[in-house]
Formats: sequence, C-alpha cells, structure tokens
Amino acid sequence: MAWLDSLFNRMVEVGASDLHMTSGRKPVLRLDGEMHPIEECEAISPEQMRQILLEITPSENAEQFELVHDTDFAYELPGLARFRANLFEDNNGPGGVFRQIPAEILTAEKLGIPPAVIDLCSLSKGLVLVTGPTGSGKSTTLAAMIDHINATRNEHIVTIEDPIEFVHPDRRCLVNQREVGTHTQSFKHALRAALREDPDVVLVGELRDLETIEIALETAETGHLVFGTLHTATAASTVDRIIDQFTGYRQNQIRAMLSASLKGVVAQTLCKKIGGGRTAALEILLVNMGVASLIREGKAHQIASQMQMGGKAGMRLLNDSLLELVQSGTVSPDEALHRSVDRHGLRALLSGDSTVSSAPVAAGSHELATPDASQSGPVEKPSGGGSFEDFKRMHKGSN
Repeated sequence: MAWLDSLFNRMVEVGASDLHMTSGRKPVLRLDGEMHPIEECEAISPEQMRQILLEITPSENAEQFELVHDTDFAYELPGLARFRANLFEDNNGPGGVFRQIPAEILTAEKLGIPPAVIDLCSLSKGLVLVTGPTGSGKSTTLAAMIDHINATRNEHIVTIEDPIEFVHPDRRCLVNQREVGTHTQSFKHALRAALREDPDVVLVGELRDLETIEIALETAETGHLVFGTLHTATAASTVDRIIDQFTGYRQNQIRAMLSASLKGVVAQTLCKKIGGGRTAALEILLVNMGVASLIREGKAHQIASQMQMGGKAGMRLLNDSLLELVQSGTVSPDEALHRSVDRHGLRALLSGDSTVSSAPVAAGSHELATPDASQSGPVEKPSGGGSFEDFKRMHKGSN
C-alpha cells in the first residue's frame, strides 16, 4: 500500500474534497471549502515529498513531471474512490493536490438537478455548457447528465477528459472515454477524431482554446450533442467568452454559429451550508428564439433580461437560486452575498425591495455529491450574518 493511500482513506472518511501536499508543511485537507491541516502528521521534507508523490505516479507522468515540473493524472483505490492528481514544483519543492472523485455516479434525480436541465439531455444535437469556477462541481453535474443519457438512450457516447474522472460503464449506451495525454495528444485532436468515430454524444472536458471551441461548434452543428465546460461565472459572460476568443472579422460568423448551436448554459457555484456541507446554486439559460437573436446581433448584455422573462420555461438567474437557498434556511445571507456576482441586486432581493426585478423562483439549486455534501447536519440559523428575517429587518429601506 502506498503511503498516500492512508490519507486518501482519511479523505473519504471525513468527507474532504481535496488533499494538499506541500513540501515543508503538514498535509492539508479541504473540508466544506475550508483548509484543515492534519495535525497528527509531521511536516514532510522535499526529499520525502518527492518519494511519496512518485510512488503513485504513472511512469509517463513521472517523466513529464521531471521535464516540465507539473503533470496531471488519475489515481484509483478500487471500491473506495478515484482521485484527480496534479503534481507541481514550487519554491518549497515538489507538491501535489488530489481531488476526490466519488466511486458512485449519483443520478440527476438524486442530485436534484432541475427538470429544465435534465431536458437538455434529450436533445439530438447542439451545444450544452456547464460553467463555473474551479471546484464548483461542474464535473459532478456533467457526470450526472451523461449518466442520465446512458440510462435512457441507445447511442454512442465519447468523452474527452484530462484526466478521466467519473468512469461510465456501458448501460444502454456504448461509452468510450479518452484521456488527454494518455489516449490522445489534445482536446482539439481528440475532438476532431471523434467526428470519425460515429458518436451521438460528445463530452469535452474543457474548451481550452480557440480551435477546440470552433471544432465543438462544428460538431454541434453537424448533428451531434456536445457537452463542455468553461470557467465563466454567468451565462451571459459565457457567450462573450466564446465570441471574444476569435478575432474581429470572424466574430460575426461565430455569433451565427453559436446562436444556432448553443442550447443551454448551466452556471453554478458552491455555497457553504448552515450546519456543514456545501450545496450548488445554479443559473440556467435555455436558448430560445429571443436569446438566439441576441447572440446573433451581439447583444449578450441583454440575455439576463430574457432570463428574467423565461422563469416558466426553467430559466433563472444566479441570484434567484441564492435567494431560494437563503429563504429555505440552507445558506446564510452573508454566504449568499459572498457567492453572488450581483451583490447589490441580491441584497435588494434579500431585504424585500419589490422594485428589483427578478425571475420567478423555481427549483434550480441542487446539492452536489461532492464529499463535502455528505457532512450536512441539522439546519440552524446562520451564525455571523443572522437569520433571513434578521437580514430583512436590518436592510429594509437601505436600498
């Protein structure tokens, strides 16, 4: 058994999402979004750290690490969990970060993914994006969506990942999973090759560069359902990010392609729950004729207004999800404000200012099956920020 295996078992036992290994420091676990040193462990010297890390590193990744001083791979403890690994060198010496990937893929129903998002899994073609900052649970949501397709359709799924995280066994679908660096040179190379592999559904782990984005759009246009991720915080900024990848003379063409191919954007962020654990707040954009026209005409800044009017169809802004989490006692007002990209608007909603327009509140947040979420406890009133009613009393009239 590798030395790190005992720490991986500890991660699963306490429900930590990440293990941080830094030369000269004790190992550190991320639990409910916060960093906790493992006090019973000694600080690890650079020489010891190199030996510990290379003990579980595949030979090709060890060579890459020695050459370029960082590498990514997946490590599995059968029956326990998989771990996404990143090794790096810093001013202290070698180090590593390990993200826990649960062995079980929870279904979309168990995660509480809204029906509007599940409906995107029934599309025959188009581009569906799940976005958010690193560590926001994008992989968990995408895995549930792919699992839903695997359970309900008889088709061919190709995934391109770096590294492979959730492993999808064949159910009703045939599933081929390819890992960048192991099975293919790059996302763009594998995505271009996928067009010759007779896929119905393609998952691109990350739309990293212009060429990958362009091929993904072409793949979606030619009758395939394409899922991908971006590190954007909102639906509107996702549209802008894609278009801004291209030079001026090409942007009109990309707007036209995106308006025809983009079917939905799910932007999510993780919030600390009252009593422990974390839960996701979702912003949902469904591309209808009105949204498609805004994309084509370069008016992405007006997309939020379309989302406000699309509540009955399942669309919602991030602030609506955050408001619902506060009203239900799941998240404190201060935590919701911390996660919001429009704090002024959310503060007005929380204080009950009826002059602030908002999309209708609908079921649009779900608890992720991250290890953190398993540590949930009884719902209590928020500490520090006070209860929702306290917040309303304090801020009533301040807007």
